[in-house]
Amino acid sequence: MGRAHDPPTCLFSSLLDAPPTWQRHFPASAAVARPVCARLRRMPENPSWTRAEVADRIDHTLLAPEATDADVAALVAEARELGVYAICVSPSMLPVRAPGLAVATVAGFPSGKHHSLVKGAEARLAVDQGAAEVDMVIDVGAAVAGEYDAVLADILTVREAIADRAVLKVIIESAALPDEAIVEVCRAAERAGADFVKTSTGFHPAGGASVHAVRLMAETVGGRLGIKASGGIRTAEAAAELLAAGATRLGLSKSRAVLEGFGVQGSGVDGSGD
Repeated sequence: MGRAHDPPTCLFSSLLDAPPTWQRHFPASAAVARPVCARLRRMPENPSWTRAEVADRIDHTLLAPEATDADVAALVAEARELGVYAICVSPSMLPVRAPGLAVATVAGFPSGKHHSLVKGAEARLAVDQGAAEVDMVIDVGAAVAGEYDAVLADILTVREAIADRAVLKVIIESAALPDEAIVEVCRAAERAGADFVKTSTGFHPAGGASVHAVRLMAETVGGRLGIKASGGIRTAEAAAELLAAGATRLGLSKSRAVLEGFGVQGSGVDGSGD
């Protein structure tokens, strides 16, 4: 049997002994964040963004439960036409042939109420099937309760499961958390070796990305991790405000509509939303 069907072998240590696990995978001398090239860099404070610059920061997303293989093929075709950086699909849709695009998927989605070992196994299988990036959902209830060690252990388990084979983004459901919890969960994600923190699944009734949450997340991680804004971003103005607040990646299902608001030479849309 191939590795995709083997059980995870390195997950329990992160739950039992988090600091040594962190040190084994990410020594103090190593950089924490490992996203690909420009996708980590924050945009200038008051830019005139081009369509290509914004497209290069988009994960073109299809996570609808009714999605079919034909829908995913259409997603790939549209993503290539638009020139976006990545596609993001449900793990059951893998493997996906997407030349010229990074392939992202999700783990523990959308509730986060999966056992950490299940999230780790799901993430590892996805990477075995070609995913270059994994967006995992934390246990939001643990964060609400202030159980940040549990959040850390959850993220560490997934980080161990995929090691350095893929970018790890941590979905925190920022709209459901108070500011203190947003800060502490971002710190836990950094300590666990995540590459990005991400605002939202887009499925939570509390809402999606906000300028306030993105700014707070960016201030907390200080450029050491990427910031992915997702959930409810449907216009160029909203995208521009989030980029100005510190987002380095955008998760969009309406990528075409957003990109239509940005010109080839410069959008005239800045972080003020004017």
